[in-house]
Amino acid sequence: MDLSGGFVAFAQLGASWVLWLLVALSVFSIGVMIDRALWLRRRAIDTERFTREIRGAFERGELDRIETKYKEDPAIAVQVTLRGLAERDRGAEAVAEAMQGDRARWRNAADRNLIVLGTLGNNVPFVGLFGTVLGVINAFEHLRIKTAAAEDQTLDLIAEALAATAFGLLVAIPAVIAFNYFTRRIRTLLGSADECAHTVLALVHGAAHAPTKAPAPAAKSEASDGGK
Repeated sequence: MDLSGGFVAFAQLGASWVLWLLVALSVFSIGVMIDRALWLRRRAIDTERFTREIRGAFERGELDRIETKYKEDPAIAVQVTLRGLAERDRGAEAVAEAMQGDRARWRNAADRNLIVLGTLGNNVPFVGLFGTVLGVINAFEHLRIKTAAAEDQTLDLIAEALAATAFGLLVAIPAVIAFNYFTRRIRTLLGSADECAHTVLALVHGAAHAPTKAPAPAAKSEASDGGK
């Protein structure tokens, strides 16, 4: 079996189908970028203001109001905090485990489809290069035909082949940039969640170890009896 001849015959398909594949991959990549951008846009909160509000509610005993106020807030830090507050009556260890589990759940949700951008960023240039190789082989095969029309078509095929590499880079570069940006953004959001979680744990530990006030001493019976 002539493998090289079979590959040359396959190369006669040219680079056009690779270009269409790259177009489809670019549309897929853009769709993932839009999805992650919209999802992450609603997951942030002013952490400093929120933790200050949590401390004040702890001191005033108004945590139920905080839970009601932020129940529908989609921010990751808020939802991790509320998960911990829901377990505050079971002790600091239960609070910590609940928040750690919720943080892991949000991490998985945030990472959804990011592997697509990473994979495209790393491999799409090779897809474009593959299209270039096919296109060049096809162009050389056309050189066998000694006509002016064949020579003109050869130049078109070489241009098409080079376009495959260029288009592959055009798809890969935005995917890499988006992957790095979203990864950094997720790390920042989870860092905010950790900050709020540690604030809650500090307050729960403080409440558990706060000294109890001694009861006021009872009035002496002698004083009530007129000093008898």
